[in-house]
Amino acid sequence: MNILKIAAFSDGNTGGNPAGVLIADTLPPAADMQRIAAEVGFSETAFAAPEGDRWRVRYFSPESEVPFCGHATIALGAALALRQGNGVFALRLNQASITVEGTHEGDALSAALQSPPTHSALADDALVDEALAVFGYGRDDLDPRLPPARIHGGADHLLLALKHREALAAMQYALDTGRRFMNTHGLVTVLLAWTDTPQHFHTRNPFASGGVYEDPATGAATAALAGYLRDAGWPHGGRIEVVQGEDMGMRSLLSADIPPEPGSSIRVYGTARLMVD
Repeated sequence: MNILKIAAFSDGNTGGNPAGVLIADTLPPAADMQRIAAEVGFSETAFAAPEGDRWRVRYFSPESEVPFCGHATIALGAALALRQGNGVFALRLNQASITVEGTHEGDALSAALQSPPTHSALADDALVDEALAVFGYGRDDLDPRLPPARIHGGADHLLLALKHREALAAMQYALDTGRRFMNTHGLVTVLLAWTDTPQHFHTRNPFASGGVYEDPATGAATAALAGYLRDAGWPHGGRIEVVQGEDMGMRSLLSADIPPEPGSSIRVYGTARLMVD
C-alpha cells in the first residue's frame, strides 16, 4: 500500500498538519484502517476509494474513527490532484457528502474543501466549568464577546475564546484527563481561540479524543468556528484567517470563506506540501 504523507495548511515549505492518505481500489476493513492509522501515527489518515462518480472516504486517528477531518481532506485533495489532475472531487463521508478541490501547479499543492453544514449552540455552565478545570483557566480568562459554545462543521467541538494571547500560549492539560472529558461529552476537539482582529484568529486544538495532545491545523474546527461566527453575528466580513500550531513550532495557515446563509457549508482552504521520509 502506498501511503502518501502530506502536510495540510502549510506555511510555505514549513509547518502544516501531517496526514496520511491511502487511495485504493476498495477500502480496507475498518480494523485494518485503524491499524494503518496507528502505524502512520499522524493525528488522522484519510482512506479513499472510487464509488461511481465520487470517492468514499473514511478518517481514522491512531485511536478511533472520526466522522470528518479537515486537514486530512485537504491532504486528500492534494493527493487526488497529483493522481487525477486538478479538479473538484465529490466525497461521501460516513455522515455527509462534501467536495474538495485539488490543485497541483509545478511544485505547489493546494486544496479547498466545502464543509458539511454547520450549527452551534451556547455551552451550558457545567460543561464550561469542567473544561476550564481541565485546562487550568478561569472565567476571567474568557473573551465575553465570543461566549463558549458547542460548534459543528462536520464534527463536534467546544469553543473557548480567550481574552489574551498569553493565555493561549500557556495552554496545558493532562492527556488522559482531556480524553475522558472529550469522550464523555462527545467532543472531537476543544478549540481555544484568540482574536487580534475580527477577521484574524490564533487557535490551538487539543485532540485528546484521538490520542493526540494537540493538532497544528484543524480544518473541521475552523469550519465550525466560521459557522459559529456567522451564527453570532460577528463582523467577519465574509472571510477569516487562522494561524494555528505556532505555539508548538508548526505554524499553519488556514482560510475560510463564510457565505451569509445560516448553516450553509464553509469553504476552508490552504496550501499543502508533500512530505518525504
